[in-house]
Amino acid sequence: MSQNETILQHLRKARSISQREALIDHGIQSLTKRISELREMGYNIVTKHKKHPITGQRYARYVMGK
Repeated sequence: MSQNETILQHLRKARSISQREALIDHGIQSLTKRISELREMGYNIVTKHKKHPITGQRYARYVMGK
């Protein structure tokens, strides 16, 4: 299964994915590039900017749009 297929499967099941999840759960290091490719293929993937409640670190979470 390709990385793009893996991300799509994750999004369909969990509805969202972060860089950390992509790396730890699937070994995908370049999530931003894969999301860009999926968008070019016509998938509606929205970026949600979040802030970790404990560390305050900002991160992006990608959500499958409708």
